[in-house]
Amino acid sequence: MAVWALGINHTTAPLDLRGRFAFASEQLEPTLRGLRQALSRQPEAAIVSTCNRTEIYCAGDRAEIEPTLDWLAHSGGVTPSLLRSHAYTLEDGLAARHAFRVASGLDSMVLGEPQILGQFKDAVRAAEHAGALGSTLSQLFQRSFAVAKQVRSSTEIGAHSISMAAAAVRLAGQLFENLGEVKVLFVGAGEMVGLCVTHFAARKPKSITIANRSMERGEKLAARFGGNVMRLGDLPERLHEFDAVISCTASTLPIIGLGAVERALKKRKHRPMFMVDLAVPRDVEPEVKALQDVYLYTVDDLAGVVQTGQASRQAAVAQAEAIIDAGVQSFMHWVDQRGTVPLIQQLNAQADEWRAAEISRARKLLAKGENVDAVLEALSRGLTQKMLHGAMAELNTGDAYARSQASSAVQHFFLRKER
Repeated sequence: MAVWALGINHTTAPLDLRGRFAFASEQLEPTLRGLRQALSRQPEAAIVSTCNRTEIYCAGDRAEIEPTLDWLAHSGGVTPSLLRSHAYTLEDGLAARHAFRVASGLDSMVLGEPQILGQFKDAVRAAEHAGALGSTLSQLFQRSFAVAKQVRSSTEIGAHSISMAAAAVRLAGQLFENLGEVKVLFVGAGEMVGLCVTHFAARKPKSITIANRSMERGEKLAARFGGNVMRLGDLPERLHEFDAVISCTASTLPIIGLGAVERALKKRKHRPMFMVDLAVPRDVEPEVKALQDVYLYTVDDLAGVVQTGQASRQAAVAQAEAIIDAGVQSFMHWVDQRGTVPLIQQLNAQADEWRAAEISRARKLLAKGENVDAVLEALSRGLTQKMLHGAMAELNTGDAYARSQASSAVQHFFLRKER
């Protein structure tokens, strides 16, 4: 059984390229079905898609790395050569190691961040619903969850980590002297926005407003923090009201355009605006960054901020890597054992067939009134002869080299002494 993985992440591909391969949660199931149909052997498959990475994990009779890469390139509308220049491909133990490191937060922009584990679990659930998981990938992911749990409970890998949400607050604090006088708009109502609202609310801003397509979901989030809610469609006309804008939606196209920001700045008489775009693909048109009086940060721009404190955790990284090494060895041993399962099944089936034949013969003899001891003797002799027939035949046929090989095998399998 072969296991392979390929993907792009924040260290290998720029934001706009990653945006081409961002799959919303509702897209995962049909996308997985399309992937499996595109590959010749319909392998097991799962897709992990976050703001920092898109990765495909597969398992099958043999690795189909190039067809998988070609399919992914086509889905993102780029050439395979372009994708190949930014992608990483991994097989077997290296694929398992990567999965364990990702789940444990060692491959994240924020070292040790916990959100990736939940995103990994979401990807597994989507693969299960799509009927794309089999025993091999199920084992890979369940073991990755166990390794991640052990890493988090046994090391300090997550201690003092600065999340994207905390980094956004830190940057806002550098721009505004008093966050208590700042009106903050959050665009979206997902998990990341929820984290951002939590961090900003702790600094008691002047007001908090949630803009979301689903008013019900926006109202639910706003109610937790005593905030306001507005329709996403009203954003262009009301953008000027806010000093800080943090956006993270699943939109495939920017929802805050250059023109809207220019009009907002004019109404604000060019008072500065702080904007954080945590979405992949982008929520804010990239041209906005060139405007004066706008301080726009993307998810990649926050990388430097979230690296703070990484050096102090390198000892924890070494401990985590040791845990991951053990997990990889255990998983690969399981995969290797899986290769012998068909042979073991065939041996058991053959032995059951011989046993059934000898028992049937013994019952017929007993029914005829034969002596029980004689029948048992015949049964044991019949089973022994059937079991040894193949070995005996190999010892008496073929050339000298073949007989020598057979002799060594017979001694190994039949003449071993119990220790």
